[in-house]
Amino acid sequence: MPEGPSIVILKEEAAGFAGRTVRHVHGNSREPIQRMAGQRVLGVHSWGKHFLVRFEGFNLRVHLMLYGSYRINERRDVAPRVGLEFEDGSELNFYACSVKFIEGPLDAAYDWTADVMNDAWDPAQARRKLRARPQALAADALLDQQVFAGVGNIIKNEVLHRIRVHPESRVGALPPRKLGELVTQAREYSFDFLHWKKAYVLRQHYQVHTRTVCPRDGHRLAYRKHLGVAKRRAFFCEHCQRLYPRE
Repeated sequence: MPEGPSIVILKEEAAGFAGRTVRHVHGNSREPIQRMAGQRVLGVHSWGKHFLVRFEGFNLRVHLMLYGSYRINERRDVAPRVGLEFEDGSELNFYACSVKFIEGPLDAAYDWTADVMNDAWDPAQARRKLRARPQALAADALLDQQVFAGVGNIIKNEVLHRIRVHPESRVGALPPRKLGELVTQAREYSFDFLHWKKAYVLRQHYQVHTRTVCPRDGHRLAYRKHLGVAKRRAFFCEHCQRLYPRE
């Protein structure tokens, strides 16, 4: 599943479509996608894992889900969920994704301060939300899009290893310093992810995600196929990632 940094890259790659008029719409979505035909793109945006195309009075929201993808000025051999063709011959196509429309201004639909990649990100608000979820596992808290919009499973695993916290630690049991590290690194690692992905070296920087040995202490990593409420894969070191509270 593409995480927030990947959607930021998509937003940057699609920025040139702003100001262009949609000439034709194609795709197999059940949404009324033809409403975009003849409309001018006012801007492209991202919030967490959502890619947003803004029109007058409404917005297209694309969520790439687990296996979604996109193509700019080219097509795959399969039908897109939605494709936008512009007057200058350029096009933007999305595959195997969720497509929805959001009516009205985006500011009414999204809390930009919850997006770890956004300039409006508010770490103090994230800490307040976490303190209201004391029984949540640290792994689940990081994947909560209302707290950390854009954080996905890779970022979750890497952040917890970076701050030496076991994924099954309870949020309410984390010392204030560790809670602060969790909030800080959710954003900092996301920007590291963005930098590495743009340089095509992201996988080379994985410390625990899909790895078998902890690079910090040499111990074999633990693996859980379905951890927490989110039921996502977890890779972690039981030797150097402390479980709070330790039983």
